[in-house]
Amino acid sequence: MLSQKTIEIVKSTAPVLEIKGTEITSVFYKNLFTNHPELLNIFNHANQKKGRQQTALANTVYAAAQNIDKLEMILPVVKQIAHKHRSLGVKPEHYPIVGEHLLQAIKQVLGDAATDEIIEAWGDAYGVIAGVFIDVEEEMYKETENKDAGYRDFKPFIIAKKVVESDVITSFYLQPKEGGSVPTYMPGQYLSVRVTIPGEEFTHIRQYSLSSAPMDDQFRISVKREAECDPQGKVSNFLHDQAVVGSEIEVSAPAGDFYLEDGDSPVAFISGGVGITPMMSMLEQVAKSTPERKTAFIHASRHEGVHAFKGDVEKLMTELKNGEACFVYENPREESSSHFTGYVNKEILKQYVDAGTECYVCGPAPFMKAVIGTLKEMGVSKVRFEFFGPAMDLSKQESVTV
Repeated sequence: MLSQKTIEIVKSTAPVLEIKGTEITSVFYKNLFTNHPELLNIFNHANQKKGRQQTALANTVYAAAQNIDKLEMILPVVKQIAHKHRSLGVKPEHYPIVGEHLLQAIKQVLGDAATDEIIEAWGDAYGVIAGVFIDVEEEMYKETENKDAGYRDFKPFIIAKKVVESDVITSFYLQPKEGGSVPTYMPGQYLSVRVTIPGEEFTHIRQYSLSSAPMDDQFRISVKREAECDPQGKVSNFLHDQAVVGSEIEVSAPAGDFYLEDGDSPVAFISGGVGITPMMSMLEQVAKSTPERKTAFIHASRHEGVHAFKGDVEKLMTELKNGEACFVYENPREESSSHFTGYVNKEILKQYVDAGTECYVCGPAPFMKAVIGTLKEMGVSKVRFEFFGPAMDLSKQESVTV
């Protein structure tokens, strides 16, 4: 338990983190990887270069500091991060290393303002926060391990099949190297893929949504080739260009708190770009288990060339008793290839969604911000969403309800 004095010190210094947080975490990561380069086998290098990981950590630390006397308030955020940590293979022994370098970074950036009393208080607070993460993650490790066909860490898989789904997305069917079945999962969850790329010093891990309903003996992920971003996606390009049928990669067990909930209320899957991948597993599950459920599938793409799974969605709609699909293209190549041209807006959403619809949203950040904001304006109370990569603002965003 933290003393009242420690709580007061941490909460009183929390505003400094809002101002200096990203600077502190940037120094933290630089020092951490200088002293412990082996941790680059876990962290996403691209997110480091873009500054996304630094911002996400700063938001997390700030949220924890604000709520240090009532950490249960940020438990949904803790669980969201813990899912990612479990999927990446983060272990208890990593936390003291992180804590040491975080305190050093606070001292380095704040200088004399970071008195011994403040550093000691933050050290005590970090110990409590780390303990919460360690306990939650251990529960997740055990739950994963105890499932039928479950396992704790990464496991070797073989690429059994590659299927081109669009100009930029390819599906990979993954089977355990030793054969046998795979653990089941909730439609919408993801797994981590760990690869060794020729010429690279460290392994690379990326998380990809499972793009089909659960299968007995294999997983399917559908990967967008990230060729237009800077830096380019090393893992996605490696999988597209160098990984072949028969190639071996390592895969973690499924994780994530974004998944289709049981129920019979109207449901809408709203996606943009590669955000369609978790929606496919959800749509397949609805078709399998509750085909009478009122279902809308709204997907936005730049044009039909980059639109994956169009035929699959249309086929699944024929299996639903009350299903509608809507495709929106920003710049269609053919006049009749989409239902709407432009962007997903209120006029489109109102045709498929009402206040009682359960909505699932995934896609690029600007797309999600616009769609979620519009749904709120429409009075939709249940909106679940997933960010690909570090969450934008963990002190404000939740993956459950907005």
